[in-house]
Amino acid sequence: MNDVISENERIDDLQCKGYRLIQNTACFCFGMDAVLLSSFATAGKNASVLDLCSGNGVIPILMHAKNPQTKYVGIEIQDVAFNLAQRNASLNNISGDVVFVQGNIKEIKSLTEGRLFDVVTTNPPYMTEKHGIVNPESAKAIARHELLCNLDDVVKAAADSLKVHGRFFMVHRPKRLVQIFDSMTSHGLEPKRIRMVHPYDDKAANMVLIEAVKGGKPQLDVEPPLIVYNHDGSYTQELLKMYGDNADE
Repeated sequence: MNDVISENERIDDLQCKGYRLIQNTACFCFGMDAVLLSSFATAGKNASVLDLCSGNGVIPILMHAKNPQTKYVGIEIQDVAFNLAQRNASLNNISGDVVFVQGNIKEIKSLTEGRLFDVVTTNPPYMTEKHGIVNPESAKAIARHELLCNLDDVVKAAADSLKVHGRFFMVHRPKRLVQIFDSMTSHGLEPKRIRMVHPYDDKAANMVLIEAVKGGKPQLDVEPPLIVYNHDGSYTQELLKMYGDNADE
């Protein structure tokens, strides 16, 4: 399944309509959170979608696999990740539909030339703590920690980029949910739907999926929890379905 193409790089089969992804193991490789967000987020046919903190481009590429009639733009600040994202779009022959722009989301209006989108997605850095970082300039540290942007920067960029009644989809950590809601409402984004993700049915949630609407009315729906693993370590049927919905037969 994996084919090494240069030092520290491999090509992973996304098991989704034949799409593949170049990953650099020296950087932050995508995980379960990206897959879950790409399934949780929805975009209508011919919608415009913006992905913030795109990394190697996995979220817009997975979303394109299930909705190829939609156009995607991804924003990434790091040189290595931006290069990977562009190559991944080219690898899957979707460069015309999935475009990546390099820059800081704090300058989102200039990066997108003031364009407004129907949907914004993000899998941002989760961690505020800077202790324990050996090299704060490393690609992995920047992907995991709020070193170049913080939560409020991400939410503000989303709000500034959305059309009225546009939708914002985020995956984050449950322990920051109060801060997330506070930031969203302060920028005119109303949380409308959340789903907690638990590794096992007897373990606390370690991820939360959130949908907010720009200019939406207050009303929050809490969906049933998503359980990732059975007790024998295998994936649950619902999780497998998320992986398999767009898989080749």
